[in-house]
Amino acid sequence: MTDRKQKALALPLEPGVYLMKDKTGAVIYVGKAKQLKSRVSQYFQDHKHDAKTRRMVANIDDFDVIVVNSEREALVLEASLIVKYKPKYNIALKRIKGFPYIKVSAQEEFPKLSTTLKWEKDGNKYYGPYMSRTNSEIVLQKISEAMKLPTCKYEFPRDIGKKPCLNVQMNRCMGICTGKISSQQYHAIIGNIVSVLEGKYMKVADSLQAEMEMASDELNFELAALLRDRYKAIVALGQRQKVVSGSMADCDVVGLHEQDGRCCVAVLHYADGVVFDKHTEVIDAVVHGGACETMTEFVKQFYLPRNHMPRKLYLSHDIDDRDVFAAALKEQVGHTVEVNVPQRGQYKEMTDLAVKNAREQLEWMTSSEEKTSRMLESLQKTLALDETPKRIEACDISNTGDVGIVGAMTVFIDGKAKRSEYKLFKVKDVTSQDDYHSMQEVLTRRFKRLQEQSEGFANAPDLLLVDGGSTHAAMARKVVREMGFDIPVFGMAKDAKHRTRALVTPDGDEIGLLAHLFSFIGRIQEETHRFAIQFHRNQRGKASYSSILDKIEGVGPARRAALLTHFKSMKALRAASLDELCVVVPYPIAKTVHEFLGSENIS
Repeated sequence: MTDRKQKALALPLEPGVYLMKDKTGAVIYVGKAKQLKSRVSQYFQDHKHDAKTRRMVANIDDFDVIVVNSEREALVLEASLIVKYKPKYNIALKRIKGFPYIKVSAQEEFPKLSTTLKWEKDGNKYYGPYMSRTNSEIVLQKISEAMKLPTCKYEFPRDIGKKPCLNVQMNRCMGICTGKISSQQYHAIIGNIVSVLEGKYMKVADSLQAEMEMASDELNFELAALLRDRYKAIVALGQRQKVVSGSMADCDVVGLHEQDGRCCVAVLHYADGVVFDKHTEVIDAVVHGGACETMTEFVKQFYLPRNHMPRKLYLSHDIDDRDVFAAALKEQVGHTVEVNVPQRGQYKEMTDLAVKNAREQLEWMTSSEEKTSRMLESLQKTLALDETPKRIEACDISNTGDVGIVGAMTVFIDGKAKRSEYKLFKVKDVTSQDDYHSMQEVLTRRFKRLQEQSEGFANAPDLLLVDGGSTHAAMARKVVREMGFDIPVFGMAKDAKHRTRALVTPDGDEIGLLAHLFSFIGRIQEETHRFAIQFHRNQRGKASYSSILDKIEGVGPARRAALLTHFKSMKALRAASLDELCVVVPYPIAKTVHEFLGSENIS
């Protein structure tokens, strides 16, 4: 009997979660069980498994378990651990890092509104979730505009009495800083905003309409026009928010379609019988089993982290432990959520429509990937490469004079930007404006780390592109060869308007590009330049922060570094209270810093 099987047979017959690990200790699969002993021991018995399970079991070196009190607890814990570990053999939804919420810091004297990916039971109020950060930020912006909320860096009540900003002067902000708005008045405004976020916008709209009519009767047409605009904004926002808040949402319909070893799930959100939003997720075959398993893992990860959801879910395929899942949703949101798999009638037609959306999304993605594949094959032929360039790296330098010279490396895999693999370099050995030697230093460091197989640098590119002409390309080729690599190198030449003109070889030959390749190379060059410029500006900003802090008596290099390390940004440092500053520096210095940053010396 193997050690793993013996360990499994010693487990209790209780509900829990198990974590399978490979020989490196990495979690490769998370599952739940009604009875841990029965479920886990099945993996190490000699009966037949499906192909996915066989691959996983072959990689299991050890496992851990967490015993819980109920199946419902196991279900919730399993979902949270999948999000935490992103195991190789679980479905890990690529775009669900967390749904954005609007947070109202209800316990503060002057509550603030912000967006957050994390919903907590901390006494604050959360509204959402929204399908994207863009949606939540648009709602927040519209609320701020309609209700004239402050958007400046001031903290209240600390900064009441300070010089009003331009927004106050332009009547775009209510002006808490002037001291004319009490905490009670502000809480009343926040109460109206909460009503809008909860979908009860007509209560606020009716009040605004009454005020508008009163202002009109008193011939105060400027105020009446202002209230009219606010009324229209609240009604438009309220209608949208009522759907998002769930107060109008009838149901979600989830459809799954599998094709050529890949799977797509589409979620259609309905309100008053009409689709108002859609979410799709594509899942590769390597991490999913049958339709039931895929649907089960998807709905757990998609719904369990949420605190708002419709009262009915209609699924195209059944899931494991449907009743347990429904009970977990009820516990999470405080109301019954029906989970059904319709077989006929209106709701079956709705799940069929969701499946159709999933199928079309999968076909569109497949078509897009095929188009990208053809484009890369065309690039291979144009540049006479031995292989299709699956991994393309591009480098650029950014500087302003002799200050803050930086290098940036972008990575494109299968034609798509892979931002998680981008790299940034501070140029150390070059102290003057010299793009040639700066690029040489950056490339030398990059390929030295490839030699050393350093983490994050261990993958060699199939194609290296550098910003510049044949001189830069020749230098790059020399660096690559001296490091012992045989990687094709080309320069991205620009025209007089700094737009991509062509690719050039290290020997000075210019290669004309067809339209689709011209667009692709141009996109790479623009993205690399953007990334380099962004890093350069950040570095200049940090230098500016340092120069500001250097003006403060008692703040030397060590204290300056400690403050910036602790607070991360000047915005956070300026917003810090005296007590928060005292955590980093002694009280007299903290008091000096607080007074200096709060004065009009810095705007």
